[in-house]
Amino acid sequence: MSDSVVPPTLPPEFGVYFSLLEVSALVQHGVARQLRDEGGLSFTQFQILAILGEHASRQSTMTALADRLVHSRSGLTYQVGRLEEAGLVVREPSSDDERSVNVTLTPLGAALLERVLPGHVEVVREVLVDALEPSDREELTRLLGRVAAFMRARPPRSARRAGGSAQG
Repeated sequence: MSDSVVPPTLPPEFGVYFSLLEVSALVQHGVARQLRDEGGLSFTQFQILAILGEHASRQSTMTALADRLVHSRSGLTYQVGRLEEAGLVVREPSSDDERSVNVTLTPLGAALLERVLPGHVEVVREVLVDALEPSDREELTRLLGRVAAFMRARPPRSARRAGGSAQG
C-alpha cells in the first residue's frame, strides 16, 4: 500500500486516519464481490448474519445491531427487511421490552452464512491478513481493539441525539 497523503492543512498524525480509511475501503471492496457472488449478500447483510451467528441464541435486538454496525436505524431496517424477505432472518417484537424488535437468524440464514464463510475467510486472508507477519497481526489487533474500546466507551449511537449529546 502506498503512503497515505495528509493534506497540508491537517496535522501529520492524521496519516493514521487516512491509512485506516484506505485499508478499510480496500478490504470491504475485496470481500464485496465474493459475498455477492457466493451468497447474493451485500457487505452489511453479511455483517448482520455474522453478528447473529456469533450468539448461541442467534438473536439480537435491532438497536444492538445498529450500534455494533454503526449503521443508521433506517438503513438497518431496510437491510434486515431484505434478509427477512429472503427467509434468512425473522423479526419479532421483544417479549422483554415492548419497544424493542428482535432479529433472529433462521436455519436458512445459518446455512447461507456457513456456505459463504470459507470463501470470505480466504479473501480476507488474501487482502489483509497475509500482508502482515503474525506479530504485526497481534499488534494491529491490539491497537485497533484499544481504539474501538475507547470509542465504544462513549454513549452508544442509539442514545445520542442528532446534535451529538446523550439523551437523558
